[in-house]
Amino acid sequence: MIKVALLLLSVVKGLLKKLCEIECLLSRWWVYSAHQRLFYVTWKIPKQPEYFDHHIDLYYLWSKSKSSHWLERGVFSSFNMRRNGKLLELSCGDGFNTKYFYSSIAGKIIACDYDKSAISLAKNKNSNKNIKYVLSDIRFDMPKGIFDNVVWDGAIEHFTQEEINEILKNIKSRLKLKGVFTGFTVLEKSSKKSLEEHKSFFTSKENLKKILNPYFKYVQIYETIYPERHNLYFIASNTVLNSNTYFAEQQKT
Repeated sequence: MIKVALLLLSVVKGLLKKLCEIECLLSRWWVYSAHQRLFYVTWKIPKQPEYFDHHIDLYYLWSKSKSSHWLERGVFSSFNMRRNGKLLELSCGDGFNTKYFYSSIAGKIIACDYDKSAISLAKNKNSNKNIKYVLSDIRFDMPKGIFDNVVWDGAIEHFTQEEINEILKNIKSRLKLKGVFTGFTVLEKSSKKSLEEHKSFFTSKENLKKILNPYFKYVQIYETIYPERHNLYFIASNTVLNSNTYFAEQQKT
């Protein structure tokens, strides 16, 4: 019976495929337009949030800009993540990277943010069985435990230098002996902050490395440059760093 049905459908496969393509085209247009409206409502009307809904990137801004820089941070931290290990993500925002990059590698994830609306969005849009989203101000109440990896993406610039020092000290105390700390920030073109919410800024790779060095023996900084932004990615540990070797070893475990 199934074979007969498939045989009959094969006769009209071209028509069915065309109808599906039209449906997909209309769906893409609708999703693009919906996220365009969400972007303007969220970011053009005061007050703007300190986190970003990356589904707006996925469905609207990526298509508009053709720039993939928003995906780099998830890829970078994934390369240095222990498979089936324990991950602490600080300032997780909407949880997009948590779900789509880290949850398929780490065995257990604790992801925290101080913003109630960010945690609510993360739970609603980016939940997964191995992710626990926690409301926490990492200046005073960083989740406790010992972790294989700590990720702090796109947030270090939102803290004062004194706060950063205290946070880095607490990160170090939560990492295993061979644990790895990764993250991302934006290089500022001048001493002027790019966003009002930023409390610190970094004008060079050396500037960022100088802040990390007191807490980690080995620090590497990578950069990618786009017309609209200059990204700095860091990896830090108290064990000798070799990203390619580390990544390959973790895939075997």
